[in-house]
Amino acid sequence: MPNDGREPDGTHDEEKKPAGGRTEALTDPGISPGADLPPPRPIDPNAPPVPPSHGGEAQSSAPEDEGGKRKGNGGSWAFGAVLAFLLGKGKAALLLFLKFGKPLISMAITVGAYAILYPWSFAIGFVALIFVHEMGHVWVAKRKGLPVSAPMFIPFLGAGVMMKRNPKDAATEADIALGGPYLGAAAAFVCYAIGVYTDSGVWHMLAYVGFFINLLNLVPMRPLDGGKIASAMNRWIWLAGVVIGPFVIWYTHSVIFVLIWVWFLFSTYRQFKAKKGEGPIHIAEGVYQAKADPALPDWYYRGSSHLRELPYTAYCKLDGQHVVEFEWEALSFRGELPIDQAILVRRVYAHQLEGPDSEQNLTLKVRVEGNVYEPDNYYEVKSRDRWRIGSLYVGLIMILVYMMWVIQEAGWTNPAQ
Repeated sequence: MPNDGREPDGTHDEEKKPAGGRTEALTDPGISPGADLPPPRPIDPNAPPVPPSHGGEAQSSAPEDEGGKRKGNGGSWAFGAVLAFLLGKGKAALLLFLKFGKPLISMAITVGAYAILYPWSFAIGFVALIFVHEMGHVWVAKRKGLPVSAPMFIPFLGAGVMMKRNPKDAATEADIALGGPYLGAAAAFVCYAIGVYTDSGVWHMLAYVGFFINLLNLVPMRPLDGGKIASAMNRWIWLAGVVIGPFVIWYTHSVIFVLIWVWFLFSTYRQFKAKKGEGPIHIAEGVYQAKADPALPDWYYRGSSHLRELPYTAYCKLDGQHVVEFEWEALSFRGELPIDQAILVRRVYAHQLEGPDSEQNLTLKVRVEGNVYEPDNYYEVKSRDRWRIGSLYVGLIMILVYMMWVIQEAGWTNPAQ
C-alpha cells in the first residue's frame, strides 16, 4: 500500500507552508548566510564514499632505454584502463545495489519467514503476489508523475511503497490505490490459469490467496487501499469500514487487522473533529554538520543553551518538492530540509547538539513540527471521476468474490492437495 498524504497546490506563507518528511543524514559544513551557494541538505546515508584525490602527476619507475623512452608504459596504460573499467562497473553495481538491495533483502527475509510455516514454493509465490500488487501502485504513481520508493517487505505484515511526493487530490490518490489490487488480481488470475492447466495444489492455493489479499485490501478503511479509494467517492463510505472491520477480524483472526481497525477508528474520529485544513501532528528531523565558532565559549555548546528556536522559511518548489530552510546565526550556518509530506509548519528548533570534536565539527539535529496540511479542495472530485472510480472499485470486488467462490466450489483451497 502506498503511503498517503496531502499536498497543496502552489505555495503558502512562510509559517503556513506545507512541509514534512524525515531524513537523518550528515551534510557538508555550514555555509555563511551571505554565500551564493545553496544551503546544505541532508544527503543519502547510503551513498558510496568518494575516494580522495591526490594532486601531482604520477611518476613512472620503469627504466629508460637508449632512446630515452620508458619501458612498460603500454602495460601500465592497459592495466590502468582495465582497472578504471572495473571500478566504473563496480561503482554502477554498488549504486544499483544501494537502490534495490534493501527491497531485495527484505523480500528474501520475508520469503524465509513464510517458508518456516509453508512450503518454499508457496512462500515464494505468495511474496511474488504481494510484490506484483505493490508494483501496481508504483506503475500508476509513475504515470501520474509521482516518484515512489521500491517496495519494502515486512514479514507477516505485508509490504508498502513510500510516496516521495503526495497526490494533488483524492482522485489521484484513488487511482494509485486501485493500481495495486488490479495488477494483483491479474497475477492471481495467472496463478489460477496455471493451476487449471497443471492441476497443481500450490497454484490453486496461490490463486485463492491472491484473490483474497486483494479483496482484503479493498475494505474501505485507511490505510488500506479501499479507504483511499472510498475517499474519492464519499468519505461517509468509511462508516462501512467501521462495520465491516469486526467481521474481517472474526474471519481472519488477525491481530494486525485489529490494530488497523483501532487506528482507523481513531484517525477517522480525529479527522472529522479537526479544524478545516489541519491534520494530525507531524514531526520532521534532519542531522547536519557545522563548524564551531572559536569565539563562542564552551558552555554555548553544552547544556540546554543550544536548544533554541530557529528562523525559517518554508516553501514549495516548482517540481512539487517542499523545503524548510533555517538559519543559526551564531554559527553562521544555514541548512535546508527537503520533505515529502505537506504540513503547516509551527516551529523549527535545534533539538540536539554534539561536539565540537577534535576538528571543531558540530553535529546538530534540527526538528520541524507542524500539522499535516489538507487543502480545502482535496476531496472535491468531479462527478465523472466518482462514477469511474466507483465502477472500478465495485466491479473488482465482485470479480474477486466470484473467483474465490469458484475456487472454493472446486475444492482447491487445500495447499496440500
